Amino acid sequence: QVQLVESGGGLVQAGGSLRLSCAASGRTFSSYAMAWFRQAPGKEREFVAAISWSAGNTYYADSVKGRFTISRDKAKNTMYLQMTSLKPEDTAVYYCAARTSFTTSRYFSDKLEYGYWGQGTQVTVSS
Repeated sequence: QVQLVESGGGLVQAGGSLRLSCAASGRTFSSYAMAWFRQAPGKEREFVAAISWSAGNTYYADSVKGRFTISRDKAKNTMYLQMTSLKPEDTAVYYCAARTSFTTSRYFSDKLEYGYWGQGTQVTVSS
C-alpha cells in the first residue's frame, strides 16, 4: 500500500508562486511514475504534470508549460510542483498520484492510469 500526502497549497496573488510537495510512504515505495492533477469546482480532474520516477523525464499540460516545474527527490520519496506566474484559472484542488507498474509515457496524462492518490491541497489564486 502506498500513501501520498500533499502539502504547500494556499492563497496567492496572480503572478505569484507556490511549491507543492507530495510525500510518498508505504511498506515498500517503488513508483514507476507520479503526477499532479487538479480539479476546479464543477470541472473534471485534469492532468497538470507527470514525471517518470527513475529517469526523471517530465511531461506537462500545455496550460502550465513554461510556468510549472515538476521534480522529485528519490532519496526522500517526495515529488514537487513549483508553480510560478500563477493565474486565477490555476485555482483548484491539486492532487498527486502514483503508479507503481509499467506503462508507456503516452498514458501518463490519463488519471485512470494511477492507482494511488493523495487527499489534495487547495490552491487559490486571487486576481
